[in-house]
Amino acid sequence: MPRFSVIMTVHRAPAEHLHAALTSVLGQRFAGLELIAVDDPADSEADAVLRGYAAADRRLVRLRLPCPVGPGAARNAGLDRARGAYVLFLDAADTLAPGALPAIDARLRATGDPQLLLFRDTATDPDTGLYSEQPPEVMTLADRPGLLWLDPAVHARAHRRDLIDRLGLRFPPGHYADLPFSQRALTAAGSIAVLDRSCVRRAPSPAPAHRPTGRAHLDLLRQYDRLFAQPLPARWRAPLYQRMLADLTRLHQRSGLLPPAARAEFFRHAAALGARHRATSGATPLTDGRHRARPAPARWLRAGAAFAARARLTTRRAARALAPRLRTYGRWLRAAALRLYYRLHLHRPLLTDLAVFLPATGGYAGHPAALESRVRALAPHLRTVWIAGPEHARHLPEGPRRLHPDSPAAARALARARYLVSDAPFPAPVPDHPRADQHRLQTHRGTPIALPPTPPTPDDRQTGCWTTALSTGPHATRAARRAHPGPYTLLEYGSPQADRLLTAGPEDVRAARAALGVPDGVLTVLYVPASRPYEPGPGIPHLDVAGLAARLGPGHLLLSRAPLGHPAPGVREVPAAGHPDLMTLCLAADVLLTDYHPVIFEYVLLDRPIVVHAADWADYRTARGVCLELPDCPPGPVTRTEDELHALFTDPAAGLWDAHGARLRAVFRAAFSPRDDGRAAERVVREVFLDGHGLPAVTPPGARRAHDPATDPVPAS
Repeated sequence: MPRFSVIMTVHRAPAEHLHAALTSVLGQRFAGLELIAVDDPADSEADAVLRGYAAADRRLVRLRLPCPVGPGAARNAGLDRARGAYVLFLDAADTLAPGALPAIDARLRATGDPQLLLFRDTATDPDTGLYSEQPPEVMTLADRPGLLWLDPAVHARAHRRDLIDRLGLRFPPGHYADLPFSQRALTAAGSIAVLDRSCVRRAPSPAPAHRPTGRAHLDLLRQYDRLFAQPLPARWRAPLYQRMLADLTRLHQRSGLLPPAARAEFFRHAAALGARHRATSGATPLTDGRHRARPAPARWLRAGAAFAARARLTTRRAARALAPRLRTYGRWLRAAALRLYYRLHLHRPLLTDLAVFLPATGGYAGHPAALESRVRALAPHLRTVWIAGPEHARHLPEGPRRLHPDSPAAARALARARYLVSDAPFPAPVPDHPRADQHRLQTHRGTPIALPPTPPTPDDRQTGCWTTALSTGPHATRAARRAHPGPYTLLEYGSPQADRLLTAGPEDVRAARAALGVPDGVLTVLYVPASRPYEPGPGIPHLDVAGLAARLGPGHLLLSRAPLGHPAPGVREVPAAGHPDLMTLCLAADVLLTDYHPVIFEYVLLDRPIVVHAADWADYRTARGVCLELPDCPPGPVTRTEDELHALFTDPAAGLWDAHGARLRAVFRAAFSPRDDGRAAERVVREVFLDGHGLPAVTPPGARRAHDPATDPVPAS
């Protein structure tokens, strides 16, 4: 009998999603596994993929249903076929994290094979404290009643099969089917354990079959009705009743979920549901169990008398507290006024000659800056506006007009401009759906290595409002379609910000070094680490930048993009606030030292040495998730320790300057930057702003401008 049965429902899943999901399960280093893929008969593409995997791996059981059914019935079919001691559930758009099954198995054995194991997924709320306070032994719901408030999604739980059989658990029809299944199992489990590890990576946007919309949200009422119809333990009916009231209230109050015509019906049925089950659940207050109820009027009267007696002593304290509150209310009123002003201008005609650029940091840099410059050159009939604060004014060229982000002028421009361009989520008050004839271009901020942050950012939730999005190459296209599914058009045209690197000559390199104050004859190393939200400080863990500069000695200069916190000989900080244009730093640097920063994909176009310091690759890969195994296809040498790094810069035989490094860079460019020929910005501008007129084709690699040796660095001696 297998240890685990993983039940995967497949319903209209894109082939690349299904490939990733199947590989994530079958690629686990764990023997006792069966994967049951429940196949929708209407999906011929998924059927072909499943046939291929089933032929190559006997652990995959392909279960093809006779007719299309919902997710709940598909899971039930998988349960009837499953033979494992523990059952896990996945959707075809989700993936198991590397090493997830061995970690789950180890935790189960360490806790005596409990009936239920709870673990993290990428949507888990990090503030619950449940996982960070992982108990050493098994527990029951009585030990941690707060478990009832966890997300009931079954993909973050491993159920022991005998618990499912004893309770006769099956998924009901409709949306929110996880709720009665999970809560019934949780209240009946005699032993529960917790694993403090993210084992499942959820897709940012669930598949349509698993995402309720419109009237489908009324299924939440039916699922709670089914839950209370089951023989629940008496002591848990009242807490579940409180959870139900909180969930129903939250759904009713959240705008945009229920159609206006269904709101009254939902409220009416919710009130009836609450009245029907309140008697059997005890007289519980209409709160969610975590907030105190308001005091009775008599207590308010007593509080008022006490306040009157002490009013003289607290007047000054109240006056001091009033000023910041007034500032807060003022900011709120200003934001509300700007939203209203914006909405009023939505009813005015579009300004077809206006293009608004909204950079993530405000600085004149990145893809938006490259596109804005080309718009002024190729489409002089258009006016350009740059949304940024006054601190960025000194970096702007003379062409675009700068508007403050929180000004009425900016709100008016956002509402009426024909073109909106951004490399970040479009800000409030821009709605999630563009007005007719308004073109919204999302450029992103580089070619991805890490997966999108979780929980989903506003960028992940705005894909429905994009008209077009920029892709720098085939890898970026695959990553975008997986991470940001939506109805927008993807433009695989190359990296606009990299055009400057490809068209630069020796005079541009000298100007960049002079602007940064780099002396002649000094080997310049640009240090650009990737961000790590899970680390307390910036930079690459286990890398002492100041110590490395001291070991390299005279003749070397480190330009550090990460703040060091203290001055160090041989190191010059170039933070984004003072030097927003990363491409200038790339032109000035002889060598790039990084870990997993997306600047690799631009810097490799200069054909200069790149060092990948992957000291914490395993931790980064587990914590962030990756869409590219960089150490397996690097554009240069890979180091793990500071000694290796030091030897690489000081030993000519270490391989930093040899022909092997050049071959690695050539292979990397061919794989990830095939569209970069110096005209990416022009292609985007002609496609978006000029309706495709004069759109240039991508220049083949053999016909591109030859590399200028005068821009090459001099190897260290």
